[in-house]
Formats: sequence, C-alpha cells, structure tokens
Amino acid sequence: MTEFFGLLGIGVLSGILSTVVSLASVLSYPALLAFGLPPVAANVTNTVALVFTGLGGAIGSRPELVGQGERVRRLGWVTALGGAAGAALLLLTPARAFELVAPWLIAAASLLIIRPPAATHEHGPLMKVALFGVAIYVGYFGAAGGVLMFAVLSAMFDQLPMRNNALKNVLSALANVVAATGFALFGPVDWPSVPPLALGFLAGGWIGPAIARRLPGRTLRYLIAVCGLGVALKLAFL
Repeated sequence: MTEFFGLLGIGVLSGILSTVVSLASVLSYPALLAFGLPPVAANVTNTVALVFTGLGGAIGSRPELVGQGERVRRLGWVTALGGAAGAALLLLTPARAFELVAPWLIAAASLLIIRPPAATHEHGPLMKVALFGVAIYVGYFGAAGGVLMFAVLSAMFDQLPMRNNALKNVLSALANVVAATGFALFGPVDWPSVPPLALGFLAGGWIGPAIARRLPGRTLRYLIAVCGLGVALKLAFL
C-alpha cells in the first residue's frame, strides 16, 4: 500500500508537470528507479503509464483545443510514427547503452527549460521532420520531450502559448500511445506499478492545464530545471 500511494502521488505531480512544464519523466522515472526497477524497465513502465497523462491533459485542455482538430489529424501520424521509431530504438539497443545516455538526455532536456531552442518560423516539410525527430525522442525516453515539441509547434503556428501547449499535449500523447503499445507487447513493463502511476497521471494531467492558465511558470521552470540537472548528476554517478 505504501508503494501504491507513493506511485499515485508521484503520478499526480508528474501529470501536472507534464501538462504545465513538460517534465513528467524527470520526476516519475527516478521515482520508479527508487522503487527498485532497472533503468529500461522503469522507462517502458513510465511510458505505458504516461498515456493517461495525455488523456487527462486532453480533457483539461478542451477550451484550447477548439478548432485544432484538423491540426491534430494532419500532424498526429507524424508523431505516432516517431513514437514507434523511438520505441523500436530503445528495445533494439543494449540496456547498457540506455543507462549511459539517460543522464545526458535528462541534463540536455533540463537545460532546454532554461534556454529553449530558437524557433525558425519555417513551415512545410522541414518542420514536420523536426516534429518527427522530437517524437522519436519522446518514444525513446521523453524527459522534457514536450519542451522540444512546444518549440517546434510555436515555430509552426502563430497562436496563444496555451493553445500550442494543448496541441503539444495531444501530439505527445499520440507518440506515447504507439510507443506504449510496443513496450506492452515486447518490453519489460512492471505491470503492478502501472495502475497507481497511471491513475495519478490521469488526475495530474487533468489538473495541469487549469494551473497553466493561471501561473506564469517561469520560476517553476527554473526550479524543475535545477532538479532535473540534479537527477542527471545522480544517475551519472550511480
């Protein structure tokens, strides 16, 4: 029961972080490691549960998603294919390779919170390629992948940040759904950990958009970036 409620609480906080500052995995992935899961098992378990963050985020972001259905249909297949490619990359590469690269991925993602990449404002195939690349990262590991996706979408669409954030939540969810399907079939998912984490992700994903509408988030972004760098350092020297 302690583990159940611990994962439930981590899921709620991670779901909020996912929909507000795109950093669910920076919290939930180390938590699964702390509960004794090996790195790859923790990653695939986290991705399976993350599907419910997307569901909660879509429900909580309904006002910002109005009129964006065509964009979801037009770009959803790009992120879905990217998520599949990322999942295959994780499953086909040695576990040790993931252990070595994970700290660097977390550190880079955390730094992107402080200084996001500059938008190119270029439309067309190049931006779809960039979106596909981000989706590969989301399927492979995904810590702060939403930050990258938000930057790409901001370069593609000149609209309010909350609308791009809502679009990011849905497109990231599509990448996670495809990756999670592959992990469920072929990956070392720790299924007892999924229900409490998924339930927390669902609640946190639903709560997050309401918080994002009211908070500027700059201070929180810096705080999470520092925490992410701390996690990267810890993993690097385990």
